[in-house]
Amino acid sequence: MCDSQACTTMASAPTRRLFLRMSGASAFAAALTGNLAVAAEPIVLPKPQNALSPDAAATSLMEGNARYVSGVTRRHDFVHEREALNNGQNPFAAVLSCADSRIAPEYAFDSARGDLFVTRVAGNFVNGDVLGSLEYAVVVLNVPIILVLGHDRCGAVDAAVKVATKEATYPGMIHSLVTTMLPAVEKVKGKTTNLLDAAIAQNVRDSMANLVAQSAIIQEAKKAGKLKVIGGVYRLSTGKVDLLES
Repeated sequence: MCDSQACTTMASAPTRRLFLRMSGASAFAAALTGNLAVAAEPIVLPKPQNALSPDAAATSLMEGNARYVSGVTRRHDFVHEREALNNGQNPFAAVLSCADSRIAPEYAFDSARGDLFVTRVAGNFVNGDVLGSLEYAVVVLNVPIILVLGHDRCGAVDAAVKVATKEATYPGMIHSLVTTMLPAVEKVKGKTTNLLDAAIAQNVRDSMANLVAQSAIIQEAKKAGKLKVIGGVYRLSTGKVDLLES
């Protein structure tokens, strides 16, 4: 037997434990419901106009380039762009471009901030860092198109031509960089009267092929119809981008 106070304490203990369990369960349920509610909310894209199909993205790029060539470009609202992009990005295209200072993809396609995800390296070739960057653009940013952008009179490809035809050598890591473009030169050597132009175009095609061949992510997105990989050559004298057949 117990005294009245002890019995009261013992009798109330299960009630308190039950209350605590129920309170904890209610809190968990509320938290879970809240999380589900948040998850169910539609994703608000920073730039909804950038949610394009691969074909529409290609059209948008070339329309922008036509504006750039004509000199009649759009006026950009930098303040509004900063506000819209403060918490995220959803570019409509990824670009692998040469690092040449005379080429600015954002200008060449009359695009605004947040429109293009640009990776640049001299010679616009594919290495591990470039591939990882573009895979990020495909998987995380859901870009519908990748453009490999070369340009005429490319110094990196010209250096590769000199290695192939004159056994030229270059200091430091420059020679290593240049030799990555030798396969493109060798493929067209002896088949053209303008080796440099042909090698520039072939180098773009090789980079397009390497992106697909070396990345399961890009392969799968392309096979699913979610992604296109295209190539082009920028003309320094006019600003025009000529698309290449793959």
